[in-house]
Amino acid sequence: MAWEPGIRVVVRYRLADGLHDALGELLETAPDHVSVRTRRGDVRVMAETMVTGKQVPPAPW
Repeated sequence: MAWEPGIRVVVRYRLADGLHDALGELLETAPDHVSVRTRRGDVRVMAETMVTGKQVPPAPW
């Protein structure tokens, strides 16, 4: 992963009940997961569930 912690990202991932998005500040990248601080709390997305992801602009005020 080339992403640096602190940037704003959206990561789409697949669970048994369908697709989900984690949108927020990137906390951590590792070979097997990323952690994102969302409005609802911190989310750990495992690499094997990731569908896509990208850096996004800062949140509007």
